[in-house]
Amino acid sequence: MARDVSRALFGILTTASVSLVYARWLNVTNATTAALTLLLIVLLVAATSRLWAAVVTSVAAMLCVNFFFLPPVGTFAIADPQNWVGLFVFLAVSVVASNLSAASRDRAREAVARRDELSRLFDLSRDILLTTEGNDALPVLARAIARRFDLDYVAICRPAPDGWDVFEGGGEEIALDRAELSRIFAASSASIEYDAVTHAYGGHHMIVDGRAVTAVPLRLGARAVGLLAISGHSTDVVAGGAAGAAGVVDAVGGLVAIAMERAHFLDELKAGELARQSEALKSALLASIAHDLRTPLTAIRVAAGNLQAAWLNDAERREQNELVLAEVGRLSRLFENILEMARIDAGAIEATKRWAPLSEIVEAGRDQSGQSLERHIIDVQMPRELLVRVDPRLTSAALAHLLENAAQHAPAGSTITVTAGAGADGLVMTVRDRGAGIAAADLPHLFERFYRGAGAARRAGTGMGLSIARGLLAAENGRVWAENCADGGARFAIAVPAESKLLNDGLNNDDPGNGDPSHDDLGNVNP
Repeated sequence: MARDVSRALFGILTTASVSLVYARWLNVTNATTAALTLLLIVLLVAATSRLWAAVVTSVAAMLCVNFFFLPPVGTFAIADPQNWVGLFVFLAVSVVASNLSAASRDRAREAVARRDELSRLFDLSRDILLTTEGNDALPVLARAIARRFDLDYVAICRPAPDGWDVFEGGGEEIALDRAELSRIFAASSASIEYDAVTHAYGGHHMIVDGRAVTAVPLRLGARAVGLLAISGHSTDVVAGGAAGAAGVVDAVGGLVAIAMERAHFLDELKAGELARQSEALKSALLASIAHDLRTPLTAIRVAAGNLQAAWLNDAERREQNELVLAEVGRLSRLFENILEMARIDAGAIEATKRWAPLSEIVEAGRDQSGQSLERHIIDVQMPRELLVRVDPRLTSAALAHLLENAAQHAPAGSTITVTAGAGADGLVMTVRDRGAGIAAADLPHLFERFYRGAGAARRAGTGMGLSIARGLLAAENGRVWAENCADGGARFAIAVPAESKLLNDGLNNDDPGNGDPSHDDLGNVNP
């Protein structure tokens, strides 16, 4: 408003100044020349201000033409009746030109406003696509609406069995009356009306309780799914402050309704995917256990039957006993793997670091591998006088799983090389076999649970070992990876963040178990 007043004053003063200069100093007596000059001033004012300022300037220009250039000069009287026609034509042209200029400027301003609205709606649509699914989607969306449309308060209200779920955004806090929300929602659900003037649907309500808030129904088609409550500085968006603004609010409400439905669908999709994965894991677990139980149970049943035969000598009975014990050990290892997998899934594995000789960690891994290494040559390469600060139980168990995996994939009688040492990554151990290597299709899935890879039907195993190793090392912030060797075979590596020192430097007396003869270096209780 102040800008328009200053433009009107500028037009009046400029018109009077030009008239004085023409009449007193330049001695211009041609009324047409003066009228065209003053008309230019009117058009300039009309192009930069509202219509009323241009009209005021037009009236001032008409009076100046009458006073300075139409006889009798110096008075507002007009001697020639034809000059009255010219004077009013001048005023009409000035007003019409001002009106056209103002209308053109208003159209340009409206086009810019619509462009900004479309840009904001597009940005909001992008925000919706980027929001995460679940309970975090609607609060993030409320904050995005407040930011995009410069609103002080935004609330997405969703009906719930026990009342309303309200997700708020913006810098202000407004306590919405839940009973009022229920009344507005019920009225919005009853009918749908479209206003062609405001380009908006009916159902817009004002809530005034210390602060004016506009409540808009959120509709999916004809169905109301919630309410959008907004309040703030942007009068073009709030409460229909400009033509078509209510339609913009409806457009925002439509996007919010779509976002709510999208979040609901994504939650259902996620739940369905989790259910599908759970069923797939159960099926894989049952298939793996059934496969690995069949062979040892059959062997135990046959050996137990043989032990009842009277024709066996002592050596043959010992052989059958050893077979039973070996298969029982295999079953025990299977159930231990299942328990370890359950502990990893439950997050029940915790790392307890202590100083331990590296040689004992490697030997513990070999011992836990049991009979799976009997048909292979184990070549261990490591410094014997090295202490590392890790959780020896988890590290040795992970190494045992890598050794068992190497034994399954390497031919009988081949060498399995174990290297261990301390480096920039902490404790690093590798297990190298001389098998056929890892198929390219298997590399991305090696550490997935129950994945057995190509040729699994010809080998024992449940596909849990490498997954368990990864879970055990994750508790120590360690990692495991695999690669094919250039000269054949595969190499699996373990890296665990750890301190290291030489054995003759002594153990850290602050560590649990050190100096206590009832504990060994792996944290196991000695009898």
